[in-house]
Amino acid sequence: MEITGYLAAAFIGISLGLTGGGGSVLTVPVLVYLFHLNPVPATAYSLFVVGTSSAAGVLPKFKQGTVDPRIALTFGAPSLVVVFLFRKVIVPLIPEIIIQNHYFTIQKDDAILIMFAALMMLASLSMLRGKEKDPDRNFAPSDRGLIANGIATGIVAGLLGAGGGFIIIPSLVVFAGLDIKKAVGTSLLIIAVNSLVGFTGDLFHFDINWPLLLSISVLAIAGTIVGNYISGFISSGKLKKIFGWFILGMGAIILITEIL
Repeated sequence: MEITGYLAAAFIGISLGLTGGGGSVLTVPVLVYLFHLNPVPATAYSLFVVGTSSAAGVLPKFKQGTVDPRIALTFGAPSLVVVFLFRKVIVPLIPEIIIQNHYFTIQKDDAILIMFAALMMLASLSMLRGKEKDPDRNFAPSDRGLIANGIATGIVAGLLGAGGGFIIIPSLVVFAGLDIKKAVGTSLLIIAVNSLVGFTGDLFHFDINWPLLLSISVLAIAGTIVGNYISGFISSGKLKKIFGWFILGMGAIILITEIL
């Protein structure tokens, strides 16, 4: 199963390099089901894997001129604060048993996986329905919209260990008027900073298996580099459709598995 997990880690990186998001929602399920980590520490590992691979992916985007630092700061600053607070304060306070009665018990680990499955399905719908906006239209960027969505992204990243690209990219297109290529590059910068800062909030809560974490991260980084390279040959729209259907199916399987 670990060989499959390492292949999946490379695939996560490829998807990040290609789309600027989406692949991160697979990281926690890969860590839980293929590497047999508990869901809560898996969210911490996910932040590191996603953060390092996104950081590797954003470097060539800077060279290509497809990163907007001002927009990244407007969106990322509030998100950064929220994700750190969630990882440092909120997540450790969540009780191990969320709901318990005569009929069923929902534990913290179960709740995280169920929420993650729902997140995957929402991400897939965002990809399947999303349409690229016309970059030549008259547009007035909305800083309030960016800040509000930055806070929402911080909550998602902090609670579930996902980069939040499925929120970030549509937000950058709708509220900042960026074309899809620039939204992808800017998204990678925001995801990298948010995820790595969020991970620092976990360093004193979990015993980190560094050899495992670094090996997964290296493969994800390699995948990101490959994804960046082939992004010039594949239509982003077509790729998002394919990946959207894949995420939808995976989310449905996890949800059914956890409920049953």
